[in-house]
Amino acid sequence: MAAAPEDHWCGEDPGGDATDLRHHGDVDAAPGLVDFAVNVQGVAPPGWLRARLITAIDDLGRYPAAAHDGRARAAVAARHGRRAEEVLVLAGSAEGFALLPGLRPRLAAVVHPGFTEPEVALRTAGVPVVRVLTDEADGHRVHPPAVPIGADLVVIGNPTNPTGVLHPAATVRALARPGRVLVVDEAFVDALPGEPESLAADTGVPGLLVLRSLTKTWALAGLRAGYALGAPDLLARLARPRPPWPVSTLALEAVIACTEAPALAAAHQAAEHLVALRAAQAVALGAVPGVTVLPGRAPYLLLRLPTGQGERVRAALRTAGVAVRRGDTFPGLGPDHIRVAVRPAAQVVLLVEALEAVLQVVHS
Repeated sequence: MAAAPEDHWCGEDPGGDATDLRHHGDVDAAPGLVDFAVNVQGVAPPGWLRARLITAIDDLGRYPAAAHDGRARAAVAARHGRRAEEVLVLAGSAEGFALLPGLRPRLAAVVHPGFTEPEVALRTAGVPVVRVLTDEADGHRVHPPAVPIGADLVVIGNPTNPTGVLHPAATVRALARPGRVLVVDEAFVDALPGEPESLAADTGVPGLLVLRSLTKTWALAGLRAGYALGAPDLLARLARPRPPWPVSTLALEAVIACTEAPALAAAHQAAEHLVALRAAQAVALGAVPGVTVLPGRAPYLLLRLPTGQGERVRAALRTAGVAVRRGDTFPGLGPDHIRVAVRPAAQVVLLVEALEAVLQVVHS
């Protein structure tokens, strides 16, 4: 294996541990707090989707049918211009990460800062992992030459969580090579109008595996619904360790409903609204003395707080009734980073006022 520069990647356990990597925004959120920690839009599915799921409850006395799975795969395939054999319906995209060790990679490379569950799954299974660290000074762009040549599995988010960086599709494609599986986590790309830089419909990249989630846009975190896109032989390898009936009847119905034309139109409208909300939220937060809003394009923002103030600020925000996502459990970030979800203006006012109150002591 050719070694990459030391400042671009590091070894299997370069600080932090699996417990830290298991930290997610739902841990930071709590009943009664204004929730900026979790990136789900809304508190419940929209009425039309709720009605579809309620109707499907009558089928719960039977095991999930192969025909229902086939309908879900066909719906996803039509949505992305693929064949049904190129779709694997998942119990949330997180299931796709949990299945990665079954591909038996010899060396995995995970681009960080990024969603940590892929690394947890791989390390837990004993797969050697290297971290490809992006740099804030460089806009957290990924540079394909930084990935070790010997890595036969590479994981990257697009847009990346928590930085919100949207990598050009050409750059992501450049991470692929014969004999390598390239996993692209597109859990948040449907929150961007037109889904720019998505590889979901790309069938020409060798070893490409795209993971998509329905959790965020449709408030389905408790249902677990998503899917994988890739070559049939790759999907068969990924699915080999799964138990019978891995996806529930309700999740299959949600996948069908959320990939039909009316849902896609509603998702596009919601994405356009999120873009406007995000822009206004970035301006409001950027006006708070001591807060740096890092560039990004996602339904969340990564903030850098004054040096040494992160832990104090998070505690003070919590006392003020506001939950944010800590940043120091993401490899490559530190305790002075926090991630905040895009929220309606009235909630943003509460966050801004709480930040101003706790930071005015620093700048007084």
